[in-house]
Order: sequence, then structure tokens, then C-alpha cells
Amino acid sequence: QVHLVESGGGLAQSGGSLRLSCAASGRTFSGDGMGWFRQAPGKEREFVAAIPGSGGRQYYADSVKGRFTISRDNAKNTVYLEMNSLKDVDTAVYYCAGSRYSDHSDWRRRSAYDYWGRGTQVTVSS
Repeated sequence: QVHLVESGGGLAQSGGSLRLSCAASGRTFSGDGMGWFRQAPGKEREFVAAIPGSGGRQYYADSVKGRFTISRDNAKNTVYLEMNSLKDVDTAVYYCAGSRYSDHSDWRRRSAYDYWGRGTQVTVSS
């Protein structure tokens, strides 16, 4: 069983940056695909970014492409989400998720993931 804990959320100015971290414990996650989702008040949880277990091609939602970067450090059992040029619409609770599979046909689906963190709040003010 892998336990995920997100950190790095908080308050940022519009146009600013934040870096989220997701630390995994319980077993090594080096072969697991990892993703970030977010949920704004009154909205469905939506896909943000994903990185396969191989650490190859990354996947992004159109709304964050070019602004957010997902990366992983398997030695530290940690996944990161670097968020730049933040906008008001990025305000949400951000969740880290992991898949027991290294690759998947569609990382945007919540069903592609087997375990989840509890989330960290990101608030962007203009």
C-alpha cells in the first residue's frame, strides 16, 4: 500500500508560481504512473498532469499546458508539480494520484489511478 502526502500549496498572486510536492511512502513507487488532479468548489475533479513510471513523455490538460510541469524523483519517492503564470481559475484543491501500472492508455481518467493523497489547497488571488 502506498501512502501519498501532498505539500506546497498556499496562497499565490496571479502570475506567480508555486511548487507542489507529493511524497510517497509504504513502498517504492518508481514503476508507478503518477498524476495530479484538481477540484474547484462546486466542480468535478479534473485531470491536470501525468507522468508514466518510465518518466518519459508527460501529459497535460490543455488549460495548464505551457504553464505547469510535472516531474518525479524516484530516489526521493516524490512527484512534483511546478506551477507558473498562475491564474484565478487555478484555485482548487490539488490531489496527487498513483497507478500500479507504469503506462496507461488514458492518464486523464480517474479510473487509471489506484491510490490518492488527501490534497493541498491552492488559492490564486488577483
